[in-house]
Amino acid sequence: MKRATRAFMPGERVEDALAAGTAIAATGRGLLYTQLGEAITTASGAAGVRDHYLGLFDQICALGLPAEVSVKPTQLGLDLSFADCERHLQTLAAKAEETGSALWLDMEDSTYVDRTLDLYVALKESYPSTGVALQAYLRRTPDDVSRLMELNPVIRLVKGAYDEPAEIAFEKKSETDRAYYELASTMLDGAREGVCSPVFGTHDLGLIARIVARASVSGVARGDYQIHMLYGIRDAAQRRLVAEGQTVKTLISYGSAWYRWYMRRLAERPANVLFVLKSLFG
Repeated sequence: MKRATRAFMPGERVEDALAAGTAIAATGRGLLYTQLGEAITTASGAAGVRDHYLGLFDQICALGLPAEVSVKPTQLGLDLSFADCERHLQTLAAKAEETGSALWLDMEDSTYVDRTLDLYVALKESYPSTGVALQAYLRRTPDDVSRLMELNPVIRLVKGAYDEPAEIAFEKKSETDRAYYELASTMLDGAREGVCSPVFGTHDLGLIARIVARASVSGVARGDYQIHMLYGIRDAAQRRLVAEGQTVKTLISYGSAWYRWYMRRLAERPANVLFVLKSLFG
């Protein structure tokens, strides 16, 4: 199991992640870092995660890496206290700005969407470079995108990997793909109008090609949107996209909580198992 996860993370230590990032940056890609773990259950644990990321921003800056940091609100105690979680995030967003980086809020399952968006709205007012992930398979996401457009948002659109009931999320891949492209088109329209910074987090090369074509037809320059992919997945495609002039960033995960993360992702959706197998052997 650990060998399998090594295909998707360079190691448990932050030093492993930084070394891998240095090599990736040399290929012209940007970076995102996230320490695995979620649902912190103590205030001291949340403060420890905050302090870890504060140190990570300093390390990124010292190495001169083109890197940002992506965090889960539950890592910072969202289940314990919204106010304390917001304070931790404000501290991290300030540190990101100070070090020339940026902070991202990951999106967790549907029960966290409203609180995560409330956190994002609070952060965006003072730290405009802060980004948030939205999930295309949630039926509510078009309304969320529309609401956020008033803030000139930075949005990373992903398909979604949690097991959600049918009344909340699309069950068929074809439905999610259609929703993703429609949302991507809306975000590109926002980029053309200067009211949205779109990021497309997907390994679906066919979908990426359609989005790139849509951007070209819409008059959205390549530098006005980004493509994010995970470490160890479609590396050759990432390099090719960079060669074609696309802005590509690779998300690197690290940390000792890899087993829980890996098994949860596999258990939640059968499609995740197929994706892992294809990535390992395809």
